[in-house]
Amino acid sequence: MNAGALHTPPEDRNLTRHETSVQREDRARVSGQRGAVLWFTGLSGSGKSTVANAVELRLNRLGRLTYLLDGDNVRSGLCADLGFSNEDRQENIRRVAHVARLFVDANLITLVSFISPFRQERRNARTLIGGDFVEVFVDASLQVCEDRDPKGLYKKARAGAIADFTGISSPYEIPENPEIVLKTGKENLDVCVDRVLDYLKSRKYIAP
Repeated sequence: MNAGALHTPPEDRNLTRHETSVQREDRARVSGQRGAVLWFTGLSGSGKSTVANAVELRLNRLGRLTYLLDGDNVRSGLCADLGFSNEDRQENIRRVAHVARLFVDANLITLVSFISPFRQERRNARTLIGGDFVEVFVDASLQVCEDRDPKGLYKKARAGAIADFTGISSPYEIPENPEIVLKTGKENLDVCVDRVLDYLKSRKYIAP
């Protein structure tokens, strides 16, 4: 797979995009909010799912419409046919980006919690989703993540029981210019959640 491609359908498939009568602006008037994609990226064990879940809970209590796409959950269904080779990781993120794009078009605040280790795939997702893409780097060192090891995956990877494990036998490319950086090795959960909500307020995704 071309790492820089957005996987545009070939012309010979006779596909024509159907423009619907109800547009995003119409949905916004009904929902009373503006959709966004919060793309949480970081090593396994960095706290992505924990922070994303806590952010969604806070937004729900504020009356916002949300949906959380979590890596393990999506791999149990939509991406159950994919492994963890570089090519499969790229396809995993491509599919998730397209789902997130649909959700943001529906004006949901969509939280995406995936390791998404490669910069190019995150750039592709940003290009596809557009100006409402917010990259959230959940920044915890490899040592912190290994010490936590909530699923016992690092131990298995170090023993050679898991191939292509990010941070051990497969690279993680640190975001270059994320909108939000969360230092989960140093800051508690409430601080991290507040930082995400402050960003959403500053960009008028939610009311101050």
